[in-house]
Amino acid sequence: MPYQYHRLSMNEREEISLGLAQGRSRLEIANALGRDPSTISREIRRSSYNSCACYYRAAKAQKVANRKAHLPRKKRKLDTNERLRQFVFLHLDKRWTPEQIVKRLKKLYPMDTTMHISHESIYSYLYLWPRGELRKVILKCLRRGHKYRRKYGKGRRTRSCVIQDFISIEERPKEVADRIIPGHWEGDLLMGHNNASALGVLVERTTRMIFLAQLKTKDASTVRIAFARKFKHLPAGLKRSLTYDNGQEMVQHKLFTKNTRIQVYFAHPHSPWERGTSENTNDVLRQFFPKGINFNKVSLRQINMVQNLVNDRPRKVLDFSTPHEVFGNLLH
Repeated sequence: MPYQYHRLSMNEREEISLGLAQGRSRLEIANALGRDPSTISREIRRSSYNSCACYYRAAKAQKVANRKAHLPRKKRKLDTNERLRQFVFLHLDKRWTPEQIVKRLKKLYPMDTTMHISHESIYSYLYLWPRGELRKVILKCLRRGHKYRRKYGKGRRTRSCVIQDFISIEERPKEVADRIIPGHWEGDLLMGHNNASALGVLVERTTRMIFLAQLKTKDASTVRIAFARKFKHLPAGLKRSLTYDNGQEMVQHKLFTKNTRIQVYFAHPHSPWERGTSENTNDVLRQFFPKGINFNKVSLRQINMVQNLVNDRPRKVLDFSTPHEVFGNLLH
């Protein structure tokens, strides 16, 4: 059971004073009281003249503690600035991260310091929220909706499908890896419950623009047609290549290339780092489509709403501009 902190009592302060008078170390005193040594050190530093242990007195330390306990606490910036609080909560509801909110505020209000805040202040404000349903709702707005960091072990891997006449990622032009020229994409499927349903995901490597494709089934023909439809209205300069994993849904890659003029390159098996942009995008999308979801019950309207929300989020890699803004500039 985790240790729950409570304030030092008068009896404990008397034990500290007695222990110091007897020449005992702070570690010995801490062990005798069942306290952390740092707690004892802070107590002595706060309540002694010049932080010297020889000046520590229990009665005086208790008086200091009582006085500090009744001092009014400084209100947080999000408590006193209604305009700032509304901006923060509005964009948390849109699934922006605290860092994205902070950087966007500085872009929108460069000279107005009342609208500046640190992302740590936002996190501390949210996690110190009183317990209850409202706190749960607020914390779900964060990228990691769970309370504690989860342990990630080696999961079971699905067997990759043999794809005929594929072109390896090793033959992909250097410009793709450098992210200098836009128009190079990564693709993947975001899987639903028991891998029975899926959502098609395409992300442009330079601008981080995403396209989400609704899939009735996840067979190769359906995926090929759905992905090709997403590229249909793009200019040639923005559809140069597609990097994919070894999933069987891309076995019709040659027909896809013939119809779209987009060359498909395949990453090595079990090498997600070769499609890092796609992996990160899937992680973002899990905020909206958690594991266990049935994509057959998700409407096209919901999918388009999430696509717009993610594309309207400022990205650190884009100097906190949004994918919509950067991609849109390329179309003009």
